[in-house]
Amino acid sequence: MPHKLGYLYGIGAYLIWGFFPLYMKLLQPASPLEILAHRIVWSVVFVALVLAAMRNRSFLRALLRRPRALAAVGIAAALIALNWGTYIYGVNSERVVETSLGYFINPLVVVLLGVFVLRERLRPAQWAAMGVGGTAVVVLTVDYGRPPYLALVLSFSFAGYGLVKKRLGLPAAQGLFVESAVLALPALAYLAWLGGTGQAAFGAVSAGHTALLVSAGAATAIPLLMFAGAANRLPFTSLGMLQYLAPILQLGCGVIIFHEPMPPARLAGFTLVWLALAIFTADAVRAARRLAPRRGQGVLAAVRPGTSSQPELQDR
Repeated sequence: MPHKLGYLYGIGAYLIWGFFPLYMKLLQPASPLEILAHRIVWSVVFVALVLAAMRNRSFLRALLRRPRALAAVGIAAALIALNWGTYIYGVNSERVVETSLGYFINPLVVVLLGVFVLRERLRPAQWAAMGVGGTAVVVLTVDYGRPPYLALVLSFSFAGYGLVKKRLGLPAAQGLFVESAVLALPALAYLAWLGGTGQAAFGAVSAGHTALLVSAGAATAIPLLMFAGAANRLPFTSLGMLQYLAPILQLGCGVIIFHEPMPPARLAGFTLVWLALAIFTADAVRAARRLAPRRGQGVLAAVRPGTSSQPELQDR
């Protein structure tokens, strides 16, 4: 039963993230920065209500006594703000396909961080996947006439955020609350400036549009909490397989619903990315099976970049 519930939580989270472009489109004509500011502010409000219902406030006092942890929270907040802002800009500038690419290549970027930051060693199959992934970026650069920088910013900011979160060790709701709270003052100041200059879309378009902006907090927090519920009930290899559901759906939104172009060269680049992920995932499954008899030594060993590099906690 816990596994079934875990799969329901995981599939639910990735379905919400996969169809996120549809929601972001509904927030127009608000600018990407205004959407980002509302997402931050209403996330604080929503998660504060969740924590109040859980009667969980003690973590704040403990965190305030850890200066290094507070600095890490600031770094995590900056990275997730960059990730959110880039994603919103990509969706609302008709580049949903490129944003989906960012989340396809994210596992490969996690591996890179494992090598260059954590000094971990890769297995031959992981090196092969990295080589195919690098070739894919070159092909896509030729196709776009520029590097796919939106995808690269999304993948590197999210992988960096995952690394900081892993070291920080805050649970999902508490982590989102603290990170959003760090960003809340500048977000509120920006929203006040927009309102004072008459440039705010909030309250000026329609009641439905205003409600959608307010709902950005719940839309951010609910899939994150569902993901945390799945992570607590499923093996990381199973969760790792589910992670590709979101970018597949985002790609479908871009090509099928928004009619973004997918010329042959771009399709070839994506195919190389998928080949790299297939190699990467097959190697991860083999590594997890080898580690299964040693589970008593710690499940997290199976998710480090030197072993299977499964995804970190997701904040979309």
